[in-house]
Amino acid sequence: MAESSVARDIERAVEEQGLELVELEMAGNRARPILRVYVDRPDSVPGHPGVSLEDCAVLSRKLEGFLDGRGDLSDKYVLEVSSPGIERPLTKPRDWRRFAGQEVSVRGKNPLGGRARKLQGELLGLAEEEGGEDGKETVRLRLDGGEEVAFPLAEVERAHLVWRWDRKPARG
Repeated sequence: MAESSVARDIERAVEEQGLELVELEMAGNRARPILRVYVDRPDSVPGHPGVSLEDCAVLSRKLEGFLDGRGDLSDKYVLEVSSPGIERPLTKPRDWRRFAGQEVSVRGKNPLGGRARKLQGELLGLAEEEGGEDGKETVRLRLDGGEEVAFPLAEVERAHLVWRWDRKPARG
């Protein structure tokens, strides 16, 4: 399976539906590939409904339409289209900008900001190095004690929003 080609086609189809591709997981094997497509509304706010079940169903039918005819994908593929969930992963630089002010959990490839591999706190945002090259973004995070740390976005292995059940959702 030409993963990059499939990924580009899926992202294009998602955007044509007015949604954003949060994450695409490709699992399984060549004989029975599994495509997990996580989508959201570009204007969604944590704690409020984003993508609906109907949105996922419509997108699933659209994706099946062009995936069925691909010669580089087994006809026994499994397609799963869903919301990223309340603890939405942060996968693209735009997510780090969009969700500034929200609580996040971040796991690094190595210790982050001279601290630990896993940090949690308020996302202050994403800054690009002045005069720097693309890909030189720096994540700024305020830890629970109020201390601020910064680390390169490139050092992040995985990150997601943190939902606290005892807190009221943001207005939006």
